[in-house]
Amino acid sequence: MKVIIITGASDGIGAEVARQLAAAQRNSLALVLAARNRDKLEAVAQQCSASGTKTLVVPTDVAQESQCRAMVGQTVSQFGRIDALINNAGVSAQALFGDVTAEDLHWYEDLMRINLWGSVWCTHAALPHLTQSKGAIVAVSSLAGLIGVPGRTAYSATKFAMTGFFEALRAELKPAGVSVTTAFPGVVATEIRYRGYNARGVPAGSSGLKEDDAMSVEECARLIIDGMNGREREVVMTARGKLGRFLKLMAPGVVENMALAALKDDVRPH
Repeated sequence: MKVIIITGASDGIGAEVARQLAAAQRNSLALVLAARNRDKLEAVAQQCSASGTKTLVVPTDVAQESQCRAMVGQTVSQFGRIDALINNAGVSAQALFGDVTAEDLHWYEDLMRINLWGSVWCTHAALPHLTQSKGAIVAVSSLAGLIGVPGRTAYSATKFAMTGFFEALRAELKPAGVSVTTAFPGVVATEIRYRGYNARGVPAGSSGLKEDDAMSVEECARLIIDGMNGREREVVMTARGKLGRFLKLMAPGVVENMALAALKDDVRPH
C-alpha cells in the first residue's frame, strides 16, 4: 500500500489531488491529509474513503515546525512508511511593495514561514522514510516562482525560494533514487487568490490578477499527479508560462510587460 502525505489538503488543489488519487488507486492507497481546518479535512477524507482509500486526518499548521514533524511522526506510526510527500500548503499575497508600511512588513516573514519553511520542515522530517522507499517529493510552487510578478513581491520571494530549494535538493537526492517534482501552476480557480494577504497582511478578499482564462482545479491536480507519477523534474502548466520562461532569458523586458499586463488596471503601479 502506498502512503502519500498532502499538505494544504482541506480544499483547492490539495483536496482535488487527494480525490483524484483516491479515485485512481482506491484500496491500494493511504492518504494523510494535513491542513489547519479539521472539519474541511474530515469532509475531504470522507470523499476519499468512499473510494476505498485509507485516510488519516492530521490538523497541521505548517508554519509551526513542531506540527510538521508531529504530522510526519503520526504518519509513520499509523502506516509504517511514506511513499510520497506533496508540499501543497501555501498562502498567496498581493501588495505593491511601496504600499506596505514598516509596521506591516513582518507579514513577508510570516508568508515565508508558510510557503517555504513549511515545505522544508515537512520534507526534512519525511526524508529518511522517503529515502527508504525511494519515493517522491512534490513541491507546488507557482509561475510567480519562475517569473517575478508585480504586486507579488512577497509571494514571488517565497516561491522563488521554494523553487531554488527543491532544485538543489533534486540533485542531492538523485543518487538515493528519490524524485523531486516542482509544479508551477499559473492562475487556478481556487479560493487561495481571495484569501491572500493585502498590504496590511490581512486577507484581501479579491484577486489582483485577470482571471478570464484561469485553469480549473481539476486540470491542475491532474497535471501535478501526472508529474509525480512520471517522476518529472518540473511541470510548467501553461503555454504562457513556458513562453515567459524562455523569453526571460532572451528578452526580459518583454516578460516584465507581460507580467504587468496580467494585473487588473486598479492594482497596477502608477
